[in-house]
Amino acid sequence: MSKIKVALAGVGNIAAFFVQVIMLSKQGKKLENPIFEHELCGYRPSDIEFVAAFDVSREKVGRDLAEAIFAKPNLVPRFCEISKLGVSVSPGPVLDGVAEHMKESFDPIDEEVEIEDVVEILESSGAEILINLLPVGSQKATEFYAAAALRAGVAFVNCIPVFIASDPTGKWPRAFRDASLPLLGDDIKGQIGATILHRAIVSLLFSRGVKVEESYQLNVGGNTDFLNMTVESRLASKRKSKTEAVTSLLPYGKELEKEGKIRIGPSDYVPFLGNTKICYIYLKGASFCGFPVTIDIKLSVDDKSMASAVLLEAVRVAKIALDRGIGGSLISPAAFLFKHPPVQLEDDEARRAFLDFVEGKKEC
Repeated sequence: MSKIKVALAGVGNIAAFFVQVIMLSKQGKKLENPIFEHELCGYRPSDIEFVAAFDVSREKVGRDLAEAIFAKPNLVPRFCEISKLGVSVSPGPVLDGVAEHMKESFDPIDEEVEIEDVVEILESSGAEILINLLPVGSQKATEFYAAAALRAGVAFVNCIPVFIASDPTGKWPRAFRDASLPLLGDDIKGQIGATILHRAIVSLLFSRGVKVEESYQLNVGGNTDFLNMTVESRLASKRKSKTEAVTSLLPYGKELEKEGKIRIGPSDYVPFLGNTKICYIYLKGASFCGFPVTIDIKLSVDDKSMASAVLLEAVRVAKIALDRGIGGSLISPAAFLFKHPPVQLEDDEARRAFLDFVEGKKEC
């Protein structure tokens, strides 16, 4: 099989974990407990090759990717020895990728970056897939990279809650379909994360005839993701993405939203937690004869490990779609891999749809 040539937009904590995972696989180390088998349509994790990267931090721009993933303010520990990769981190556009309260943490460059600059690097590097790993709230910056991907002729995997693959206007899906380029998103799930767990409990209650009356999901963590999300103005799409991932499972989910009976999203920044995310989920429901059911759950996970497990599948799916000449939003895989896909499916159905796509039983 050929290599999967990948470019990164954002060299933060997910990138730091993901790069190390891929390097471990290239060193012949077995990756423990992936979502699916080690091989997907002939593609192994070791087939992924990083050919370009973009960031706005002075600590990272100009450095080799193998060094940049450990630069401040990244927190992911070094669990793999990596030699230089020969990929220099290129400057990206700042735009709205750095919130005012994040300037001290990110120390952004003041260099003007045009779309032609990014397109040229993508083309010259031979990149096939561009992964968007920008901070939550980066609407303009995400659209910049989506447009650059189109112009450079590369697939786009959107890991953040900016609605590109699920664009309600249809603009971005049409553009990628017309260009015969895969588009995959939006807002990547974790292998076992807060959204997955919340969905599972809601599905269980609904399947057993319990009516969900109110629920919340509160998340705290200690990395720059959570610091970035302490400003509510950055969170509109994130809350929408996480909330709809849960309420879409209930025929009366929208009513819960309208009545203010459900609250989901990042809640606080606790520096000493680092990349550990702690999630608190509460549900109250009415069972037989209206008797109450209350569930309280605490989940603690390494946020970047969870995301990297899913990203590994998303990258390979994007490559499979490229091989098959499929363009536009990838509906079936997105429902399994992302919180805000173009079409929401129940988790079991989404898993089957994902596997049907991989096996060639469904086109998109």
